[in-house]
Amino acid sequence: MDFSPGPELESIQQEAEKLAAAFGDDYWLDHDERKAFPWDFYNSFAAQGWLGILIPEKYGGAALGVLQAGTLLRSVAASGGAMNAASTLHMSIFGMAPVIHHGSEAMKERYLPPVASGELHVSFGVTEDDAGTDTSRIRTFARREGDHFIVNGKKVWNTKAQQAQKILLLARTTPREECRKRLEGMTLFLADLDPAHCEIRDIPKLGRNAVNSNEVFLRDLPVPTEDVVGEVGRGFYHLLDGINPERILLAAEAVGIGRRALEVAVAYAKQRVVFDRPIGQNQAIAHPLADSHSELEAADLLWQSAAWSYDRREPVGGKANMAKLRAAEAGFRACDRALQTFGGFGYAREFHVERYWREARLMRLVPISQEMALNHIAEHVLGLPRSY
Repeated sequence: MDFSPGPELESIQQEAEKLAAAFGDDYWLDHDERKAFPWDFYNSFAAQGWLGILIPEKYGGAALGVLQAGTLLRSVAASGGAMNAASTLHMSIFGMAPVIHHGSEAMKERYLPPVASGELHVSFGVTEDDAGTDTSRIRTFARREGDHFIVNGKKVWNTKAQQAQKILLLARTTPREECRKRLEGMTLFLADLDPAHCEIRDIPKLGRNAVNSNEVFLRDLPVPTEDVVGEVGRGFYHLLDGINPERILLAAEAVGIGRRALEVAVAYAKQRVVFDRPIGQNQAIAHPLADSHSELEAADLLWQSAAWSYDRREPVGGKANMAKLRAAEAGFRACDRALQTFGGFGYAREFHVERYWREARLMRLVPISQEMALNHIAEHVLGLPRSY
């Protein structure tokens, strides 16, 4: 077994680091404070074709895998941009996987090229405030009327909805009580975010403020049948081709954020002198940083293993959840320890570790909580009885 990254992954990492280096910590602090979308950062990556890393070549993409995409996004997160930087890009990367795998040829030809070029933004419309992780209980409903559907409902935590023209939207097309299985009867749409039928409200939040999160209210939104992704009633199962890579890629990003925090903490511990000695000479400082380094290295291998399996089209739900679980813990702990290493200065915005800490905390909540990841592992990997 060869654990070397190989020339392709090394090249991706180097190119991502080079592009991201033009956007330093002060850039991200400024955009976070102003809640300003980082268009110049986004456009620089779009211009180099990185948004199409998973999209087949015939539609303008690079036809690479989740392993390559994770390498890209790990480097982006590790640049200091953290989740602000990664979230600017990653929906265009993993969010279109259901379209790549299940969309019609006409849909792929129409929508994948502008996503690959960065011209088309797509938001992810799955979560609802009264359903949460129990996706089977979503209330957004699409009613068939001839050659189109009419959608009514509400979605929450829609990333980049203020920039997006389309929404990858999961809606019920058959009431839950009429379905043989609870996850049947839902359909996936690549719908227009038509302002005549969609109201978008910003959600003020703790961190990652350069990239907006939103509530989206859908009122009689017409969606033509050609914008159905895959089969009517099978939307949840098609969505898995977006959910699993999302968990894998967010794990890679968590590792990237943790590595950045560790890097600045180690540098500070070497040069900060208290009681006539660098604080990094004290085991109370050195051991937590060493421990976090080992945790990040382990998490890095786990997300890569999950990505490798996904790219081979192997069942990957267990690995994807384990990678998300371990990487989110390792990344946040590294940021927390970095903040502690800086002492009171860690709480000051000018040193940036508080921003890493705020953004790494998000990874323990999304795309599912740590507790739900454990539920999945317990049930689907260990074979234990369902607990909820």
